[in-house]
Amino acid sequence: MAIDIKRHKEKITKSEPEIKLVPFIDILFTLLIFLVVTSSFGSASVDDTGTGSGKPNMTDTTGDAEYYLIPVAGLEKVIVNGQDMSSEISGNAIGVHAKVLDQGEVQIKTQEHAIIIKTPAGMDPKEAVHKPQ
Repeated sequence: MAIDIKRHKEKITKSEPEIKLVPFIDILFTLLIFLVVTSSFGSASVDDTGTGSGKPNMTDTTGDAEYYLIPVAGLEKVIVNGQDMSSEISGNAIGVHAKVLDQGEVQIKTQEHAIIIKTPAGMDPKEAVHKPQ
């Protein structure tokens, strides 16, 4: 059986390139899944010094909750208007009153494992934080 080289060359020169879409779509979805899994979603802002200022981003602020849980890895100290309220820490978290989050100031210092809170005028420090249940 002889190989017809001339006919094979004509076949190659006349054929147009094909783009296979199924592998392209598979790769596209794989990249999309990778980006979604590795994305980071809203968190409290922390600068290079390890201090965060302002209000933490709450994942769910709907409803009429009076206290919101703020977890900090290795939380050791909570200071409210200069008063030590570390006894209210439970499980590396503290409950902070909604009014403090809306009108006060919360600083999360990750390097010192501390939270510093300034309450709105007229609010008692004991009312500002609560031990999580």
